[in-house]
Amino acid sequence: MGRLRDKFGRAITDLRVSVTDRCNYKCVYCRTGNEGAQYSELAIEDYLRMVRRFVALGIEKIRLTGGEPLLRHGLVEMVSELAKMRTPYLSDGAHKDSSHPLDIALTTNGHLLEGLARPLKDAGLNRITVSMDAVDSETFAAITRVPRSFDRVMAGIRQAKVVGLAPIKVNCVLLRGFNDNQIEQFAEFSRREDVIVRFIEFMPLEEDRTWKPETVVPMNEVVGRLNAYRPLVELAPNAASETAKRFTFDDGLGEIGIIAPVSRPFCGHCSRVRLTSDGKIRTCLFSQSDHDLYGEMLRGGTDEELDAYIRKVVMRKEERHHIGEPGFEKPSRNMVHIGG
Repeated sequence: MGRLRDKFGRAITDLRVSVTDRCNYKCVYCRTGNEGAQYSELAIEDYLRMVRRFVALGIEKIRLTGGEPLLRHGLVEMVSELAKMRTPYLSDGAHKDSSHPLDIALTTNGHLLEGLARPLKDAGLNRITVSMDAVDSETFAAITRVPRSFDRVMAGIRQAKVVGLAPIKVNCVLLRGFNDNQIEQFAEFSRREDVIVRFIEFMPLEEDRTWKPETVVPMNEVVGRLNAYRPLVELAPNAASETAKRFTFDDGLGEIGIIAPVSRPFCGHCSRVRLTSDGKIRTCLFSQSDHDLYGEMLRGGTDEELDAYIRKVVMRKEERHHIGEPGFEKPSRNMVHIGG
């Protein structure tokens, strides 16, 4: 039957796996800070079985997310098992030698990264992305609602560089009135720390559902301010499915990416699906439903039955999202439960 594709012919090569929906931050654009929330996690072996089925169907890239994945007991061992998996397809869909390993990445808030960077690298992690929404400690604490954490995150980023988890990406969600004064500071941060900074437009995925279009800092505004800081030079995309518009500066120092799902949707080349911390497939961040792969496992599904289920679900993948359009409905779950 060939590799995994949706009904629009897009090859599905990227799987994002949330290994917990717990988090040690309460970021203003994500969580309400509800201390009594109920959390969901599966056994590491269950995640691994589901991932193996996706890999058999052509998944090439795995990104571990949360919640905050570094809170998850057994994460290093999970990375070690993922590093043993091999993908059977080339990007053009042809079968290839089974010795090709997965590309394994992880997104973290960085709070626990300093102590885990070396074990994760040794286990087989290739790359890391740190979610960091300010480059000064006061603004950082106001956004995360966790005091005295900024220095820990910086120590984690620097340790990740030391152990070779590169290129390191730092993701900043921009919110007007919270951290939109940080754009130029992040440009300097990219140049000084030799990391890729990516600005992300604020999406309607927060827990208290207060998103408003006027809170979004659109791509054109970010580009204009960066150009005023120092002239930008556009870079070619790394792949057709890349979500970020890439730039460097006129002297070649620093790299900035802008992910603009609100003002400039990039759905046409989407290659991603998500697996939530409770084992459900999400075909889009903005889906109105999810699909219970873990439930199929619990009912005794064979590998062949799980493969067929995954193919059926992926054929229902949406062509695009509809943020900002009349009748847009926010997704059925918020970001912390979907996985980043």
